[in-house]
Amino acid sequence: MSADRSGRVRAAIGCAVLAAAALLTSCATGTNVSGTDETTITEAAARTEQHDLSYTLPGTLAADFAELQASTRGTIGLAAMPVGGTSALSFGTWSTGPAWSTIKVPLVLAAQRRAPGTNTYAATAAITESDNTAADALWQSLGSGQEAASAVEAVLREGGDTTTTVPATRPRAEHSAFGQAEWSLADQVKFASELPCLSGSAGVTSLMAEIVPAHRWGMGSIAGADFKGGWGPDPSGGYLVRQFGLVDGPAGQVAVAFAAKPDSGAFSDGMQTLNRMAAVLAAHLRELPSGKCRR
Repeated sequence: MSADRSGRVRAAIGCAVLAAAALLTSCATGTNVSGTDETTITEAAARTEQHDLSYTLPGTLAADFAELQASTRGTIGLAAMPVGGTSALSFGTWSTGPAWSTIKVPLVLAAQRRAPGTNTYAATAAITESDNTAADALWQSLGSGQEAASAVEAVLREGGDTTTTVPATRPRAEHSAFGQAEWSLADQVKFASELPCLSGSAGVTSLMAEIVPAHRWGMGSIAGADFKGGWGPDPSGGYLVRQFGLVDGPAGQVAVAFAAKPDSGAFSDGMQTLNRMAAVLAAHLRELPSGKCRR
């Protein structure tokens, strides 16, 4: 390493340490700030990046997630932001892929808005049991494939997701059209942060609190979590396993989205990785900014 580069690295580390020290000092003063405005230790660790230098404070979510990633045979990603917030924290290298059954959340909301009070059984089964037949019935209740896709996209847009598109027909014939929508963690966590604030969403979020025991792994191990999982194989048979939802924080709720794509391709390995990610998340919930609906 050149003397100039060495000096820049030392300077970057010094700045990071000073920033962390200042943050810790401010935390000790007892300054009263809102859950959505407070800069936490985790945020400082995630933001402190200088060129190819990434600095994380030991004991933070950023550091523990990096340790988890290093010990995982596969690709993982996590995003979190406060309900009603405007910016997200993100960790890991996995960023986007098929929504699979997580897209059933906006699908159910779209169907319930189209016909309030109907399809109660289908909505319950689609969310709590991830029942594909029930979800297909809700999709068909929205009209043609294009009409159904547009209805689900409208819910996504209302939730702040400005980019995700839902296919009107099945890209792969053996899987539902809606489940094959490409849904990034960044867009998904933004939608989750607005979900409880959307008109008519209380019925959907209440179902997300009633996931059947067989599916209560990952976020399901966190007390009080409202969540929905999704999983499915790529054309070669390798599974992607993902979840998103809401967990309780100090000043409201935290929206979370995470995913795992194990090198083995096995669903069971993805599920176990999400269990480990949830444990890391649960240990650091008080570090994460939380919030409430602004309207």
